[in-house]
Amino acid sequence: MRRMNLTISARVDAAFRAIALAEPRLRAFLTLAAAEASAAAAAMDASPPGEVQRLRGVMTAVKDLTDVAGVRTTFGSLLYADRIVEKDDLIVSRLRRAGAVIMGKTMTPEFGFGAICGNRLGGPTANPWDLSLTSGGSSGGSAAAVAAGLVDLGHGTDFGGSVRTPAGFCGVASIRPTPGLLPNPRRSLGFDMLATTGFIARDAAMLEQALAATAGPDPRDPLSMHAGSEGDAPSGTLRIAATEDFGAAPVAREVRGLMRQAVAALPPALGPTDWTHPDCQDAFAIFHVLRPALIRHDFGPLLAKHGDDLTPTVRWWIERGAGISAEAYLRAEAARTALARRFVTLFDRYDVLLAPAASVMPWPNAVPEVTEIDGAALETIADYLAVTFFVSLAGCPVVTLPAPRPTGALPFGVQLIGAPGSDRRLLAIARRFETEAGWRYRKPPFPA
Repeated sequence: MRRMNLTISARVDAAFRAIALAEPRLRAFLTLAAAEASAAAAAMDASPPGEVQRLRGVMTAVKDLTDVAGVRTTFGSLLYADRIVEKDDLIVSRLRRAGAVIMGKTMTPEFGFGAICGNRLGGPTANPWDLSLTSGGSSGGSAAAVAAGLVDLGHGTDFGGSVRTPAGFCGVASIRPTPGLLPNPRRSLGFDMLATTGFIARDAAMLEQALAATAGPDPRDPLSMHAGSEGDAPSGTLRIAATEDFGAAPVAREVRGLMRQAVAALPPALGPTDWTHPDCQDAFAIFHVLRPALIRHDFGPLLAKHGDDLTPTVRWWIERGAGISAEAYLRAEAARTALARRFVTLFDRYDVLLAPAASVMPWPNAVPEVTEIDGAALETIADYLAVTFFVSLAGCPVVTLPAPRPTGALPFGVQLIGAPGSDRRLLAIARRFETEAGWRYRKPPFPA
């Protein structure tokens, strides 16, 4: 029977059968919501569409850092192993209102801090292109589920690259929107914009539908009140900038080579490419003040009460935030402002900036952290994320797409970066890269 003739219930039932077969080896989910999803699907089948529902029947996986009413939400931590809430997170409620069917909660490292997508409750999630390799942290469960065709849409969160890196590793598309476009009224520091919700899908069209269904202000999130998503893709040639490393990020030789190949293969009709980037020399110093300070603010009490029950990575981040003075924090914020303005200035001259979606290729799940690149030791376990966290600091929206590659090769993802607030225009540009340059999803060998 053709998919278009299937009921939503039939599609959901088929998806759970596929998940049951895949999960013993993929481990993308921590908790399934079979009863809840089946009930939601049956209710949709029993009633014709009323108001326009952009995501009607779209099977969606939610990262296990975000509350789903009636379904276990653990944050990937033993401390919350049995936690069940009665109220959806705002983004989840908007997904439901748009007709999305919530299939379950996907794997994450504890509180989202970790290079491998696993925790003491489950995982690690495997990469559907090679089950011995990582799917990436920290939204790797959602990325693997989407890549394997188990769900249509994956929800994630992105602080330093947690949506973009897994999407790149698993060969799917993703969006980290302009901070505030997807509101988070539960954020303790309402004016901070380093972390944001994002989405993972097999193409930009689905990302666009998800963003349209969930974006919009909420007065409890002050950033959301002024976040816009404007502009259509320019006709004719694009003004394209590209970088391997922003002049400062450690990036593997293999990744540099793949980035050069991807750009060299772009069709001339898309437009000429200049190898250039904003000055990011101080981005490391900024990030290594702001991120640990924010983490210690939010998670410091857990270290005092439950330090022995936290994973080493979580403890490392919390401890790293100790002793950061108000003066140091404000200096970092001032430097971050200047960095963001340098990015904006670049977009006066270019429509899009291309950069690798990760500094390394997927590595074995048996290796818990990235501590060196090409034999050169990294200063911290976060430094391999520089190619993505530089962009987080600037507050730019980012779409990632898989670049074309030879048969049998691992996926290679590229960030398409736009000016703050240009999310809709950036997605339109991404669609052009999909259709004109062939930067699109290919089915992995798993499941067969």
